[in-house]
Amino acid sequence: MKKDKCSRSSGIGGQAVLEGVMMKNKDDYAVAIRKPGGEIEVEVDVYRGILHGSKLKKIPFVRGIFNFIDSMILGMKSINYSASFYEDEEAEETKVDKALNKISGGRAESVLMGITTVVSVVLAVGIFILLPYFLSSLLSQYVRNASLLAIIEGVIRIIIFLAYVVAISLMKDIHRLYQYHGAEHKCINCIEKGRPLTVHNVMRSSRIHKRCGTSFMFFVVFVSIILFFFIRVQNPVYRVLIRIALIPVIAGISYEIIRLAGRSDNILIRIISAPGMLLQRLTTKEPDESMVEVAMKSVEAVFDWKAYLEETFGYEIDESWLKDDETESDPV
Repeated sequence: MKKDKCSRSSGIGGQAVLEGVMMKNKDDYAVAIRKPGGEIEVEVDVYRGILHGSKLKKIPFVRGIFNFIDSMILGMKSINYSASFYEDEEAEETKVDKALNKISGGRAESVLMGITTVVSVVLAVGIFILLPYFLSSLLSQYVRNASLLAIIEGVIRIIIFLAYVVAISLMKDIHRLYQYHGAEHKCINCIEKGRPLTVHNVMRSSRIHKRCGTSFMFFVVFVSIILFFFIRVQNPVYRVLIRIALIPVIAGISYEIIRLAGRSDNILIRIISAPGMLLQRLTTKEPDESMVEVAMKSVEAVFDWKAYLEETFGYEIDESWLKDDETESDPV
């Protein structure tokens, strides 16, 4: 018997990379890249995370901190892998590369990736957490009400975040990346709506998804505004320190919200998810069929979508549905 048709979480997630898509299912992940020659390269590997097997990764509001760190590490690794296909093959090893390889025992790439990740986090904290505080503090001589100042800080944080998202979306070089981001979402939505994973079905699926990183970042901004409003200290130095100290708490809470959003469809979840999903219209673009093919390869390398559809929606895949992609209909 077929089960009722509605979106169900598959547990898979991913990220757009240079000319490709990374998909992760549990500990397995795959990066599919459209190489300069046109063929699709797929690398499958395992990433267990920084605290694999630890009970800390099962504790609500704590697991989100480590999942966020893991997503950054794996994301950076996948982007570096995709970029390697488009690097100048004749580029010589620099003196910095040689020095780092000597110091790190041939692990210069990993060291650079770690440094880049740390710098990215520091910049994000400075721009989205500390900058709004310092800008709002300039108004302290004119605004004496602490609650009003906290609200102003929150408004500034939202403006900076929106300006960043809009500015990035306008960059020409980012457009194709956002198309692959759309292809990633479309593949996941296709499966979670109970449709066979074909180019035709993926292309007609939505490019907006509740578990997107864009929505996560919106929740981070939203949660930070609430926490900074209620948790206050008088000393300016302590104000800065408490904002930095609360970052893991913000990440943990935001993770639980987006995790719930991916598993629930009640009215409250739809309301709080709406702004982040609206922002995804900027951070995702409609892909072409060649991009969808790349995303599908990444999914199929780590996820048995046929078994998922049978278990979740109660039907077996008829191979004839996959042969005539142009005329197939939704079997559910």
